[in-house]
Amino acid sequence: MKTLKSVKNIYSTIVSFLAIALLSVQVHATTINKKVVMVISGYGQQQGEITPGYEFDEFSKAYTVFKANGIDVDIASPNGGKVEADKYDAKKSYNAIVLEDAAVMAKLNNSLPIATLDAKSYDAIFIVGGKGAMFDLPKDVALQSLIANIYQQQGVVAAVCHGPAALVDVKLNDGSYLVANKAINSFTNEEENLFGQKWLSKFDFMLEDKLTERGAKFQSSDIMLSHVAVDDRLITGQNPTSTVDVATALVKSLGLTPVIAEQDIEDKTMALVAKFMAGDKLAIKQLSENQAQYHVPLVGMYGFYYLKTAQTDEQFSNALSLMTAAQKAINNPMLDMKIAQTQHKLGQNKAAKMTLDQLLITKPDYKPALDMLKTL
Repeated sequence: MKTLKSVKNIYSTIVSFLAIALLSVQVHATTINKKVVMVISGYGQQQGEITPGYEFDEFSKAYTVFKANGIDVDIASPNGGKVEADKYDAKKSYNAIVLEDAAVMAKLNNSLPIATLDAKSYDAIFIVGGKGAMFDLPKDVALQSLIANIYQQQGVVAAVCHGPAALVDVKLNDGSYLVANKAINSFTNEEENLFGQKWLSKFDFMLEDKLTERGAKFQSSDIMLSHVAVDDRLITGQNPTSTVDVATALVKSLGLTPVIAEQDIEDKTMALVAKFMAGDKLAIKQLSENQAQYHVPLVGMYGFYYLKTAQTDEQFSNALSLMTAAQKAINNPMLDMKIAQTQHKLGQNKAAKMTLDQLLITKPDYKPALDMLKTL
């Protein structure tokens, strides 16, 4: 009898253990079995004329984050089917990885029509940017309904760059705009005027202005630096540089601990630029001592474009430092002239003359440099 009782006790212990283990597996599965629908513009698929589409870089970076964190992904567009991305570099590491992923490419080439989606199937929605998003996403009533329903069922709504265009007319059940009184950002007016001139005249509205008009608390950082606005379950990113940070914030909002992934060289470089712009002047030294780890020409080009927005001496000085840091790597007379002009503007005439003299060694007949020398 004692032996039988012992066997029963062992059996009871095993059953209890298995029950606990099964419950643990079920809880764990519930925790990590999340599903996101990624929405892309279908405007670029129009025939007969060139029209802007979605940003493949943004799609790739966000999808890679979701996949690394075990999140299931569906892909949808206003009309479904295959849609066209804006021109992109297929050789970039994050794009190459996605292009080799047969499963996601099959979904991308046969996107789901938004009107066929059930909000209850998703824990979150991520809206990819690209100029095309300004044309078809704001007008898609089915998308407005999907976004509102996902949000109202306690889901997460995220968008990056021009993706927030899909949010401008989304209303909740109480009649209020989703974005009203919430922290938000998107591609800014300043970025639009610098980088979006080709399609600007065809937009129905400026995205920053429209979001502000809807009552959003718009916030932003310097041009093309990562900025993520998180207001409870609404997550928005300013520009392509913000993509990974927005996707990661979405992962966190779903209650998951994000997998730490190595930054690609462009995002790593822009993060260094952000440190410098925030006042860490040692970032330039870090760049010069570790050039192989960064995209040095990108630093110079950032300085070149930031110069166009500069208004104070500090801003002109920051632009100058960034351009100078990449001067040798870029080796372009236009950049050299911008450096010399900025040095002159800051009263650094001796340095400006040295920059022009150096330029004339390789281009002795370069008229802009010769003309500027006469003024110093």
